[in-house]
Amino acid sequence: MSEQKSTPAIKDYDATISYVKKELGIDISFDQIHLELEYAGRRMSLFMIDGFTKDDIMHLLMKLLAKLEPEDLDPDPLTRLMRTYLPYMEISKEKDLEKAIDFSLGGPSMLFVEGIDTVIIIDARTYPVRSPAEPDLERVVRGARDGFVETIIFNTALTRRRVRDRSLRMEYMSVGRRSKTDICVSYIEDIADPDIVKEIKESIKKIDTDGLPMGEKTLEEFICGHHWNPYPLVRYTERPDTAAVHLFEGHVLVYVDGSPAILITPATFWHHLQHMEEYREKPVVGAYLRFVRFFAVMLSIFSLPLWYLLATSPEYMPEALEFIGPQKVGEVPLFLQFFLIEIGLDLLRMATVHIPSSLATALGLVAAILIGQVAVEVGLFINEVILYIAIAAMGTFATPTYEMGLANRLVRLALLIATALLGGPGYIIVTTLWIIMLVRLKSFNLPYLWPFLPFSYRGFRDVLVRSPIPLKNRRPRALHPKDPDR
Repeated sequence: MSEQKSTPAIKDYDATISYVKKELGIDISFDQIHLELEYAGRRMSLFMIDGFTKDDIMHLLMKLLAKLEPEDLDPDPLTRLMRTYLPYMEISKEKDLEKAIDFSLGGPSMLFVEGIDTVIIIDARTYPVRSPAEPDLERVVRGARDGFVETIIFNTALTRRRVRDRSLRMEYMSVGRRSKTDICVSYIEDIADPDIVKEIKESIKKIDTDGLPMGEKTLEEFICGHHWNPYPLVRYTERPDTAAVHLFEGHVLVYVDGSPAILITPATFWHHLQHMEEYREKPVVGAYLRFVRFFAVMLSIFSLPLWYLLATSPEYMPEALEFIGPQKVGEVPLFLQFFLIEIGLDLLRMATVHIPSSLATALGLVAAILIGQVAVEVGLFINEVILYIAIAAMGTFATPTYEMGLANRLVRLALLIATALLGGPGYIIVTTLWIIMLVRLKSFNLPYLWPFLPFSYRGFRDVLVRSPIPLKNRRPRALHPKDPDR
């Protein structure tokens, strides 16, 4: 990152205050507040941001300062203020004026005292925040209903509530020359691999940009690379219990202020196919749910292109499967039907995002009538196309992580196009290239298809079957945990 200028808080009180007022835009920005005060015979200046400061705390501190006499601050004014007359938990000092100004833009207040060449930082900030609620994308039938919010300190507290380990580390970092976005790297020091922790922190430190406008997504693109690969190399979660599970396994979490989703690193292909619901049920039920989900995901990728191949190349069609159709060809070419309905589903999905939730049900009914009934009657689509696109869509929606579902949809489109152009060889070529791509992928040096490739029996068993928790007495070996036993 580019080097930041360093301007120490000089002893000339008037020059320092003038400089700070200019940098913060006092009298220009309505929410930047500057109070000129005089306590204990000394001039003081308090800088704060309206809406970020707890008024009752600041009012109490000002009342206490108003009672001071000049001799109360002798012989060391800074020490006397911080240890005796400013009774607040989150108070610190900063000699570098530039760092103090940047820190204050996040909400803390700055107190300048005449005759003291150090800035007193009073972290009495508060943020507008919604109450923790269950995430829409990770709902469970039975389980905790709290979820992460947009304030980083709330999210770290929700995690600590579940992980009361003395070696749990929450390391603060700041990214963005202008945005100064707060970042937290979290891991359990006694478990996590130090090399993974170091690599993630160094990747974040190397980020050189003016801001993180999209929060955690922008951060992911900087630290993961592989920009043109659709598959996510980190897993997102908005559930504190999911975050805690991965911490105990040896993963590293990354929190970004302003985002309710945290990054779980490193992550494999199989991490994106697991859901908390599987662990909220009995092991046999959870194993069944996982098997159904795996089957649905595979259907979402391969079923539609495979049916198109069998329908357009009868020589590949076994006699026992001739009933799958198509019974009639239709007025529009089969490939064009699939292409149009895929685009139509994406249009429907985007429309439901951009309209009020009260109208989403009505939009779904209209789309079902237009696509399902009228489109078939006028000859735009045939019944088999509607059926198999519905199967593929259900498999996409059954994918636990949204990012994985979108990536699989692109693979399905690539398979469909290759099959339309080259037939059976095209289907085989794209499938092979897809597997090779996944094999070559790594998430912070963790192979994306582990434990399938490279193969690990214990790891693959835990992926394929939802094992009873008492039997999962070992942490994943691929993460190189310092404490491999649970």
